[in-house]
Amino acid sequence: MTASLVRRHPPHVAATAHEDAGARARDWAEIQERMLVPLHEAVYERLDVGPDTRLLGLCCGAGLALLLAAARGAAVTGADPSPGLLALARERLLPPNGGTPRAELLHGSPANAGTFESYDLITALDPIRGPSGDPRALAALLAEALPRAVPGTAVVLAGWGPQERCATSSVLRVAAKLADPLRSNGGWRPARRDDLEEAAQRAGLRPDGSGRVSCPFGYADPDSAVRGLLSTGLFDAAIAATDAEQVDKELTEALHPYRRADGTVWMPNVFRYLIARVP
Repeated sequence: MTASLVRRHPPHVAATAHEDAGARARDWAEIQERMLVPLHEAVYERLDVGPDTRLLGLCCGAGLALLLAAARGAAVTGADPSPGLLALARERLLPPNGGTPRAELLHGSPANAGTFESYDLITALDPIRGPSGDPRALAALLAEALPRAVPGTAVVLAGWGPQERCATSSVLRVAAKLADPLRSNGGWRPARRDDLEEAAQRAGLRPDGSGRVSCPFGYADPDSAVRGLLSTGLFDAAIAATDAEQVDKELTEALHPYRRADGTVWMPNVFRYLIARVP
């Protein structure tokens, strides 16, 4: 297990942390967000992101994907509905010696603000927090950004890969079961093969290639795994329907098959991305 995927974190000491938006945002930034780095790097490499790139990142979270693009020389703007995550992104994107942040960060919609009149790359690269499994919602998110796009602009969407290649799918079923025990899927379902293509079609985009990237979820211990997964928001409905303690218990049990002899937790996953173009 690589050092970039497994780090030690302070223990999860109280159930009230489930209700603390600041703690949840920090868990996302410190534990979960980095699991998607292979996806971000693969997309940036394929599209040759560099000094000439003006990038708009949707659902940018705590800004790690923006930071990776800025390190390549891109001019980056990010938008996210979470004030807590945007605050962490601002901290992360400050230059080491202070000065002007390396990204512009927008709360909510990117439609009516931003430095650039247009962008040549728009990304929705968070298949965990973003609406990747809901083509209508993903198309609506894109509609807010596309007024800033010109013909030929690349738009990259990311989603979960095939269910049989995503070990985390079995854990997410716990969230669905607890949120609505009378329905097998509840508020979560596995990704369908054409979800991203449907979203692109609804947004009026032209598909222009796709790819798959391995993004294993690796955690230092079960406690870190629980905190990281809870930070995604995918278990919020389950917590509301039952309670935080019950969700912690069942989530820990669901993680048991993925626990290694050294106590770490390892879940192989494959994510898919679609490149589309503004006609």
